[in-house]
Amino acid sequence: MKRRELLQHMAAAIPALAMSPYAHAAHPAAQRIPMAAGPFEPAWPSLSTYRTPDWFRNAKFGIWAHWGPQCEPEFGDWYGRLMYEEGSEVYRHHVATYGHPSVFGFKDVIHRWKADRWDPEALVGLYKQAGAKYFFALANHHDNFDLYRSRYQPQWNSTTLGPGKDLVKGWRDAARKHGLRFGVSVHAAHAWAWYEPAQGADKHGPLAGVPYDGRVTPADGKGKWWDGRDPQALYAQNHPRSKPAAEGGVEDQQWQWGGGAAVPDKAYADKLYNRTMDLIDNYDPDLVYYDDTVLPLWPVSDIGPRLVAHMYNRSVAKRGKVDVVVTGKILDEVQRRSLVWDIERGQSSRIEPLPWQTCTCIGNWHYDRRVYANHAYKSAQTVVHMLIDVVSKNGNLLLSVPVRGNGTIDEQEQAIVEEIGRWNALNGEGIFDSRPWSTFGEGPVMEAAAAPMSGPGFNEGKGKPFTSEDIRFTAGKDAVYAFVMGWPESGQVTVKSMRAGGPHLDKPVTRVEILGGGTLAFRQTPAGLQVTLPRERPALAYAFALKVV
Repeated sequence: MKRRELLQHMAAAIPALAMSPYAHAAHPAAQRIPMAAGPFEPAWPSLSTYRTPDWFRNAKFGIWAHWGPQCEPEFGDWYGRLMYEEGSEVYRHHVATYGHPSVFGFKDVIHRWKADRWDPEALVGLYKQAGAKYFFALANHHDNFDLYRSRYQPQWNSTTLGPGKDLVKGWRDAARKHGLRFGVSVHAAHAWAWYEPAQGADKHGPLAGVPYDGRVTPADGKGKWWDGRDPQALYAQNHPRSKPAAEGGVEDQQWQWGGGAAVPDKAYADKLYNRTMDLIDNYDPDLVYYDDTVLPLWPVSDIGPRLVAHMYNRSVAKRGKVDVVVTGKILDEVQRRSLVWDIERGQSSRIEPLPWQTCTCIGNWHYDRRVYANHAYKSAQTVVHMLIDVVSKNGNLLLSVPVRGNGTIDEQEQAIVEEIGRWNALNGEGIFDSRPWSTFGEGPVMEAAAAPMSGPGFNEGKGKPFTSEDIRFTAGKDAVYAFVMGWPESGQVTVKSMRAGGPHLDKPVTRVEILGGGTLAFRQTPAGLQVTLPRERPALAYAFALKVV
C-alpha cells in the first residue's frame, strides 16, 4: 500500500468514532495525556520505521500470568460475559454458586476476589528456571478492571477493590529482581461490547424479565457494599447493543468494530487512552501486548497509533533507542513492520521475514478447575515441540500458565513448567540467541498442507503430530542445530537438508554432537547427513538437538 493510500485509510477510519450516534453519552470528558515527543508520529508510515530490538529476538520464550478476577470462580474463559448468557454452562454455574446475575453480578465477583496466596517472586523465579527470558502480567481484561494503581479507573482497580494490592507492580518488581524483561497485556478496549449481555434479562423461569446488573447506576448502590461507586465506569453499558444476526449484524466483524457493532464514544476512547498511558508511564514495561485487531479501537479511533508512538518515543528519550516491543494481531504488511505480529493459539507455516510471536496457554486463558480435574493441560512435550517449531520460523513463544484465584498455580502446572525447564537446560543452546537457518525444517509435518489460520490464529493442534521423522533447524554463531522431534527406534537419523552437495551447506560437516551428550559418528552422503545416536536415550528424548559444525 502506498503512503497516500495509507494516510487516506487512516483519515477515513478515525471519524467513525466522532460520528458514533451515542457519543459522549456515558463518560465524562477527559483531556488526553500528551504523547511523548520524538521521531515517531502516530501514523503507519512513521511507525513502520520501527526495528525489533535484538534482546527480543534472542529471548525466544516468555511466560504470562493471564490472571485477574475472572480466575476467582475457576471456571474458565470469558466468565464475566458468559455468566449473563442465560442457559450457558457458566450462567448455570454462576446461579448455583453465587446467585442470579440480577443480584450478584461480575462486580460482586471482583469484590469477592482476594488473591490471598499470591507470591510473585516465587512464581517468576520458577518461570526463570524454566528458561523464560521475559514475563507478562495481565494489566486488565475485557472485564475492564485495572490490576494496577489506576488514576483513570480509580473505583475499579485492584488497589481499591478485591485484592487491595497493586498486582502489576508486584509482578514487575519480581521480574526485575529475577532479571527478566517485563510486559503487560491490555485487553480492556472490548469491554464496551463484551459486557452487552449484562444489559439483558432471563427470558424463561421465575426471574424472566428481571434485568441483570449491567445497567445499574450509583443510586442503585445505596446501602450496599458498592455504595459510592459507579458501576458504569466498569460495565460501560449506557448505550444500545450491537446488532444481532437477526437484524443484520455480522458477529465475526464486530470484534473489529464493523458488522453492526456498537461503536464506543470518544470519552470511552479517551479514558482508555489515559489508563494505558498511565500504565506505560508508571510501570515502564519493556513489552505491551494489545488483544485487538491491530490496536485498541482500531480503526474507529486514533488512540492505538498514538499509544505506540508514545511507547517508542518514550524509549528513545529514556533508553537512548527503541528498546521496547508492542504486539498486535491480524496485521497487514505495513503494520507488521510497525509492530510485532502476534498469532493467538497458532503459528506461521514459513520462516517469517520479521520477528513474530505466538501466544498460547497450557489450559484455558483463565484458570479452569475442570481442566485440572480432567488432567487436560498441554504436556511439556507439546510445549517443547511448539517452542522449537516457532523458533525455527523466526518466532517467539509466549506461554500462559493459568493462575488460580488465590494467586497460586496447581501441582500439575508446576510439574509441566519444571519439565520445560529441564528440557531447556539440556537443549537451550540451540534455542536462545539463535536465528533461522536457510530452511526451517523437513519431514511429514512440513510436507503436509498447513492448517489455515482463522482470524488472529487458532490453527494450533490442527496439523499432523510431530514424530522422529520431523526435524527443525536453528542457526547459532558457529553451528546449525537440528532438532529431532522424537527418538527414532532405529538409533539413526538422516538429515536430508544437510546432504552432500545440497543447497543449504556451503562446507562439509566436520563434527556432530548431541546437546547434553558427546560427539557422534556420522556420514555425509548425497542422501543426507546420517548420524548414529548413542545407545542410551537422553532425558526428555521427545525432542533433542544435534549440533552440526
